[in-house]
Amino acid sequence: MCGILGIVGNSDVAAQLYDGLTVLQHRGQDAAGIATAQGTTLRVVKGNGLVRDAFKPSEMALLHGRVGIGHCRYPTAGSEGSDEAQPFYVNSPYGIALAHNGNLINTDTLRREVFEQDRRNVNTESDSEVLLNVFAHELDTQRALTPESAFRAVEAVNRRAKGGYAVVAVVLGLGLVAFRDPHGIRPLVLGRRDGEHGSEFAISSESVALDLLGFTRVRDIAPGEGVVITPRGELHTRICAADPQLRPCIFEFVYFARPDSMMDEISVHKARMRMGVTLGEKILRERPDHDIDVVIPIPDSSRDAALEIASTLGVKYREGFVKNRYVGRTFIMPGQGERAKSVRRKLNPIPLEFRNRAVLLVDDSIVRGTTSQQIVQMAREAGARKVYLASAAPPVRHPNVYGIDMPSAEELVAHGRTQEEIREFLGCDWLIYQDLADLEAAVAGPKFPGRKFDSSCFNGEYVTGIEPGYFERIKQLRSDDAKKKRRAAG
Repeated sequence: MCGILGIVGNSDVAAQLYDGLTVLQHRGQDAAGIATAQGTTLRVVKGNGLVRDAFKPSEMALLHGRVGIGHCRYPTAGSEGSDEAQPFYVNSPYGIALAHNGNLINTDTLRREVFEQDRRNVNTESDSEVLLNVFAHELDTQRALTPESAFRAVEAVNRRAKGGYAVVAVVLGLGLVAFRDPHGIRPLVLGRRDGEHGSEFAISSESVALDLLGFTRVRDIAPGEGVVITPRGELHTRICAADPQLRPCIFEFVYFARPDSMMDEISVHKARMRMGVTLGEKILRERPDHDIDVVIPIPDSSRDAALEIASTLGVKYREGFVKNRYVGRTFIMPGQGERAKSVRRKLNPIPLEFRNRAVLLVDDSIVRGTTSQQIVQMAREAGARKVYLASAAPPVRHPNVYGIDMPSAEELVAHGRTQEEIREFLGCDWLIYQDLADLEAAVAGPKFPGRKFDSSCFNGEYVTGIEPGYFERIKQLRSDDAKKKRRAAG
């Protein structure tokens, strides 16, 4: 999972890219980078760490140009070194810098094709660099530099690449190029800002970056759509896939996206509220005589759901945990042991809200179970008489292969366990999950009844198909044990 941003402005865009990346920081805290184009010069600055740490003032001063892209990284393909920070750059053809959110599932095949057929070299293990070289090769074969040639190149990329991907790229001599995979798994939104010097455009993973920068959200980029914006502010769009079918990742709405974002015309905030209503109704069906005294969210992304659960049940809603803002998201931390330690660094209970009460804790989802197990124990230590746990999402039983770090099924607490076994593992007195049908209906809402989503981590149905042996390969690359071995070797 990463955050991407592209801007075509009427003045230098580097400072705007920096500001935009700060509100996309929740999408990646491992590394950040910015690339800008001015005339025939393309400059790239990137480094490890948060946005505030990755750029020196002296480096930012060199990033001139009215066209640029930015990226904040959270590594999903086992890549964590500074050499794999994005954007990636190739000097042929023309000079291209590219930033990518998502994950390709046929990287190995593409890597061989890029070397053997396209005669291009890939220096890192990142699937993003592979994607860049595929796009560069396909653009080179057009023997022209026009919006039309860029669209034909994107069409070829969509034929060759499989997976979830949203891309922004700077092409010298052309401008900003963006595209989204044919299923629209990863989000991408277009914004516009009109001023006295003409129109400016931005393309971002989430609409919150547009809000910060004063762009009006125009629309989401369609599945399989390509976008070209010239330095003069000319907007060109085209569907570049044969049979696009919108299947946005439902986990964006469950956990990853900010609640103040709009994704595929759906308010993340409203979707999470509806999740709370449907889960509250399920609790009433299964436990009409419940003894819940208080509903407490596990901050932050479960607050909307918890408020609606409390309202539906007719019980008190209380904030019971104080969050340390200087600790990152725990389920994406490197290693189970580190995640376990980080939970107590991240959250501290307010004993007054727990003492002698039957407490319903609400989480957005339960992935590895590390956070939930620790929090249940913290609630008991704070004096809770009973600890119940509700998940606003169904059990996560399958790897998410399109850009969210759920690589190995064996590391998922729900994999191979019954609900009762999960409850025992977590140590709570009662456990309830959202039903998948209710989750999908809640996210779709009344505006889009029956909309389909990528819910593969819940139901194991992968819209792109999966090649034989793929899960074993990503387990070898992306599991906690694999990452630990690479760190020890490095």
